[in-house]
Amino acid sequence: MGNEPIVASASDNRLSICPECDLLVHELARDEAGGFTILCPRCGAFLHRRHRNSLENSLALAFAALILLIAGNAFPIVGLDIQGQRIETTVIGAAARLWREGMQAVAALVLLTTTLLPLLELGALLWMVLPLRLGRRPRGFVGLFRALRMAHPWAMVEVFILGVLVALVKLAYLAEVLPGAAAWCFGGLMLLLAALTVVIEPRDLWQAWEEARP
Repeated sequence: MGNEPIVASASDNRLSICPECDLLVHELARDEAGGFTILCPRCGAFLHRRHRNSLENSLALAFAALILLIAGNAFPIVGLDIQGQRIETTVIGAAARLWREGMQAVAALVLLTTTLLPLLELGALLWMVLPLRLGRRPRGFVGLFRALRMAHPWAMVEVFILGVLVALVKLAYLAEVLPGAAAWCFGGLMLLLAALTVVIEPRDLWQAWEEARP
């Protein structure tokens, strides 16, 4: 059964409010709504989307993103070959160099938005989703969920990748630019984080929490 739009009906057992026409409608039960986009029965507005195996897909993407994040910080992100002399640096090394050069605010921002916040976001997500998948309620679910929603806009891996690409283009006429393994890791991480935002549905997490045992 595909991810096709359906209309919520009065025979369903959960309530939701349409953001467009303020109609109070019923939602489909979780075991019946997997793989569907729920629409308002009066105005046809988008209410929410339910994915099949959303918890399993979220876990797989989160673990893959965590591996890429660790690898992206372990390997050099870019190298410069200047007259036979090669210089390489990692993200953490670049942040440390910025700190030594007196740009502490920029160094902290780079480290926070490209490493620390994505790491905390993925860690919090795994902390919440893994117990739910096993049928148990994770500790601190409500606080972690709110913190995750607040921290997500600040995990700017895609902005970092764009900045790296611009820098590589500008440095191309000065030296031979050699993208490191970390650049590909961060590129893959950007795609996985984008996929996570599509797969994770807050309503599914809350419903799984309600159905899990304490």
